Amino acid sequence: MSIRGVAAIVGIAERAPQRWSEGLTTLELWGDVAVRAIRDSGLNYRDVDGLIVTPIGGFSGFIPATTAEFLSIQPTFAEVVDLGGATAAGMISRAAAAIHAGMCTTCLCITGALRRKKDFQPGDESKTLQDRSPHVEFDYPYGMIGANVGYGLLAARYAHDYQLSDAQRVKIAVDQRINANMNPDAIFHDTTLTTNDVLASPVICEPLHLLEMVMPTAGAAALLVTSADRAMDACHAPAWILGAGEAVTHASFAQAPVLDQTGIGIAARAAFSQAGVTPADIGLASLYDCYTIMVLLTLEEAGFCARGEAGNFVESHDLTYAGDFPINTHGGQLSYGQSGLAGGASHITEAVRQLQGRGHQRQIRDLELAYITGNGGIVAEQTSLILGADK
Repeated sequence: MSIRGVAAIVGIAERAPQRWSEGLTTLELWGDVAVRAIRDSGLNYRDVDGLIVTPIGGFSGFIPATTAEFLSIQPTFAEVVDLGGATAAGMISRAAAAIHAGMCTTCLCITGALRRKKDFQPGDESKTLQDRSPHVEFDYPYGMIGANVGYGLLAARYAHDYQLSDAQRVKIAVDQRINANMNPDAIFHDTTLTTNDVLASPVICEPLHLLEMVMPTAGAAALLVTSADRAMDACHAPAWILGAGEAVTHASFAQAPVLDQTGIGIAARAAFSQAGVTPADIGLASLYDCYTIMVLLTLEEAGFCARGEAGNFVESHDLTYAGDFPINTHGGQLSYGQSGLAGGASHITEAVRQLQGRGHQRQIRDLELAYITGNGGIVAEQTSLILGADK
């Protein structure tokens, strides 16, 4: 089933990233961006008959129902998507598929995360110890706790195989900081960054430096997806959903099929095939960037350059909003901030904003196509989207 042109994103809203979110609840965060996304679209509140959300910490179930009740809507289609950082892009493809199947006509996709100081205090670890997942059995006993270790291994392996220099890798962070400096909502909006700054920052997990890793924040985002006919009544030009792809290859990094290839290529090929375009046609690459190495892997596996050439590719291209190959014009999660699962949503909201000509001082001229990725776990879950100014 192709979803090309059957639906479009017509409304977006974000809560700007911030370090902490004391005094707020998840539903309050979600409600704020949900209402603003509907208003941004210009469609009527009662038009919303689809709802896609993410898991909420502390809620064991009934999340769509609880959210719908909170928002005073009664959807005919509701779903929870749990793909880690690939969730937001997965929401959009599912919304388009549901619209194509006639299950709803206008679907609200909401994601966001709190970040409270009390959540980072030492606590009861008994629940983790009871977990008999592959993570606990095969990863944790050998020191692979958290994502830093896995992405450090990927970066070290890549550098060994292809002689990637630290300077090539960190250029991604430096160019994206230039983009963030043009985005007043970015958490590093007012802070410049040089290659020397990144290389002088502490090595957290060799070879990755502190400033090659995301800035965790609180925040939220909502996107409104509607059918092709209703999209023409929206306030802004529709951002048409042209293609989507997905791949899940493992959960525990110890169970990854191989270490020199991920599911990115599978998801990318499906999206490009469905959209009927090629990487050469893309004007904005909105790539999931939890770590600098992730951008390099994505460029290669999605087909923007050959295997082993990503370092030379980023070195020879200007990745800023004014450059010849713009990547993450909002600053990416490295400089905009990663608000939990909403971190992946920022890549979509920025692509929509750019396609609608609302990028302000960082606007890409004459943009027609954007390629977006999501990445969950340690390269475990991959999603790809292609959005276009025309269907």
